Amino acid sequence: MMRWGLILAAVVVAGVGLWTFMALSGGGEAGLLRPADAAVVAQGQSLYAANCASCHGEGLKGQPDWRSPGPDGLMPAPPHGENGHTWHHDDETLFRLTKLGPAAVVGGDYESAMPAYEDMLSDEEIVAVLSYIKSTWPEEIRTRHDSLNAARAKK
Repeated sequence: MMRWGLILAAVVVAGVGLWTFMALSGGGEAGLLRPADAAVVAQGQSLYAANCASCHGEGLKGQPDWRSPGPDGLMPAPPHGENGHTWHHDDETLFRLTKLGPAAVVGGDYESAMPAYEDMLSDEEIVAVLSYIKSTWPEEIRTRHDSLNAARAKK
């Protein structure tokens, strides 16, 4: 009898692990961001205001001349709206840039003031922030972004 209990417990643990992996990796869907989930977007908006807006702007507008290094040699914060380049990166890349920081992901001589958020925000909070950002994009941009996620999923 105890053996069946252990087997059942192992199956439950494996199932929860698989569900968590699928949820964080996108589970075969277009990506891992959830811009249509109102609760996730609301959480992301709050987290963005507290952690990102001081550099990227309350209106997602970024800093002036964001394509060229500033006087300090660091790349300014880019805009996250439709006029920026955030949507040119698939969900996984955006997640890694936020969690690990641009220097760790881009490498080379790329320097920016953006920190790695792995010690400040949970994975779910990072997904919420990015979901909020994506929720502000026009439908055409979201569709193009979804195609990046679909292409990455096929690799």
